[in-house]
Amino acid sequence: MNSKAILAIAAFAALAGTAARADDITVDNTPFNSVKTRAEVQAELTQFQKSGVNPWSIRYNQLAGFQSTKSRAQVQAEYVTERNQVAALTAEDSGSAYLTQVAASRQVGTTLAGTPVNGQ
Repeated sequence: MNSKAILAIAAFAALAGTAARADDITVDNTPFNSVKTRAEVQAELTQFQKSGVNPWSIRYNQLAGFQSTKSRAQVQAEYVTERNQVAALTAEDSGSAYLTQVAASRQVGTTLAGTPVNGQ
């Protein structure tokens, strides 16, 4: 190798070694004041351990006691409605046709350009 290549590699290695630096450690001097006594915390820990529930376990099923208040058909109908609305609002016209239909279905009279909404 020639000396230019060795010099270039050394310069690159020197710069690469200094490029990744962590930020300074921020020391928080705010004192911590607990609202519970040591005995209360230990009692909570004992109660948690006796309950047998461990949310950090791989076998933890958070939906084990879940009971739905809606039927499957209701959930599917809500999904389809929301899906169609999102598709309309993100369509090529940015939802103007959908919003015009919604506004037309809610209004009783005729709305002309320049007519105030409150009728004044």
